[in-house]
Amino acid sequence: MFELVFPGEALTDRWAQIDLTTEFACGDTVKTVKGFYDGDGRYIVRFLPEIAGEWHWRVTGAVNAEGTEISEAANGAHGLVKAVDTHFEYEDGSLFIPFGTTVYALAHQDDALVEQTLQSLKAAPFNKVRMCVFPKHYDYNHNEPPYYAFEKKADGSWDVNRPCIAFWHRFEKILQRIAEMDIQIDLILFHPYDRWGFSRLPQRDNLIYLDYLLRRLAAFPNIWWSLANEYDLNMDDKSLIDWEEIEEFVAGNDPYCHLLSNHNCMCFWDVTRPNITHASLQTKGLSEIPRWIREYKKPVVIDECCYEGNLPHFWGSISGQEMVRRFWRCYASGAYCTHGETFLSDDEILWWARGGKLKGESPERIAFLRLIMESLPGPLTPREDNIWSVVLKEGEELDQGLSSVPAEMQGFCRLLSASIHRMSAQDRTAHLGGEHAWEAHCGEEAYLTYFDLQCYGEQTVKLPEDKLYKAELIDVWNMTREVIAQNISGETKLTLPGRDNLALLITRIK
Repeated sequence: MFELVFPGEALTDRWAQIDLTTEFACGDTVKTVKGFYDGDGRYIVRFLPEIAGEWHWRVTGAVNAEGTEISEAANGAHGLVKAVDTHFEYEDGSLFIPFGTTVYALAHQDDALVEQTLQSLKAAPFNKVRMCVFPKHYDYNHNEPPYYAFEKKADGSWDVNRPCIAFWHRFEKILQRIAEMDIQIDLILFHPYDRWGFSRLPQRDNLIYLDYLLRRLAAFPNIWWSLANEYDLNMDDKSLIDWEEIEEFVAGNDPYCHLLSNHNCMCFWDVTRPNITHASLQTKGLSEIPRWIREYKKPVVIDECCYEGNLPHFWGSISGQEMVRRFWRCYASGAYCTHGETFLSDDEILWWARGGKLKGESPERIAFLRLIMESLPGPLTPREDNIWSVVLKEGEELDQGLSSVPAEMQGFCRLLSASIHRMSAQDRTAHLGGEHAWEAHCGEEAYLTYFDLQCYGEQTVKLPEDKLYKAELIDVWNMTREVIAQNISGETKLTLPGRDNLALLITRIK
């Protein structure tokens, strides 16, 4: 990202949507971006070059100028993260595997607490953080932020035409600090937990705010757009048509096509909409992940699966062990997961909203999982050849799927499938959630199975006959890996220790 900065007239009113446009050209690549007013007579255009080379630019509107900038690929830079099929990649083709955390009101704390949070993030295993533009009002969130996104009118209402420059300067410094840690920022543009009126702005003002935000932040390479946290709890003030307009506006005014999602409380956003790059879901129904991946044909991120902590709320009181289980269930299903932490504290500084220090037991186990995931030869996708995947099929698909099932089990599986398809959809989902096998694979190169609460003494695996593999037993809580078989292929019986919280990783060696 580079900036063009120009002196000009000092504005005293209505500077959110100034007339300032720049055309950038490099060879056959031409891109047009809007600039913004940054206070004190400063006009800025930010640009994120897609290719290295000589870029000629021409500014028109409030400022008229032209020139040339030389763009070179930054050392170690991979480009924007993009959704590719059902996983994520950087623009250079290298894999990005998100391991997220949540600090909603990170940017709305005092400087000392922000610094403590940034230091905690630096030492943590997370490469994505969910955080809000607007402050949060909720239990354990009662502080006033240092600044607000807009100035106020004489009547006390927010004046979106006069963004608060001090807010945006401070906000951007925090974003830049996070970017320096190579952490992606899943930036939440709206949310319903509000006592200041930001969630109740008229739609016209929503779009003015978004226009200014996009002018300022779209050139940040590590930004993702999350339209909302729990958009469906803000439906009193924003209709479905309003939300769709917001989605279209963000997608249509982002010159770089950053990742875009919309997070739910209950009702999922329509992930099949063309602008939406991936599913950002709040759910505990993790056994449905393979179905969502199959139907959406996009990456699935479980951005809220409850929080490790001890609050008097069901959503904020799971153990560290259960948080780790939920992470493994997601990744062993071909999806991704986001962490959160909510431990009671007399000072009301809880990580999930205000940051501070991490106190839980899950982060180091999540780091262990991340090392394993990043060692794999490629992205994981759900296995479709295990018994529970097969029996969900019908007709010719069932016939084909049964070829992966041992011959002595095929008759049983036909009976099972027939029974399942006589169930109502609701009963089927509820019943099969407790019969789920957490299994994913990377082609024929690697197979991952998470045994969860099962205490198997042995398991039979079915592998390609023409390749050789090794099998590792992983203790997901004690963070150990043990090779239990080498040079295996075809149908192989493995002896297991008969305890829970284990996973099996089988990787090709020849």
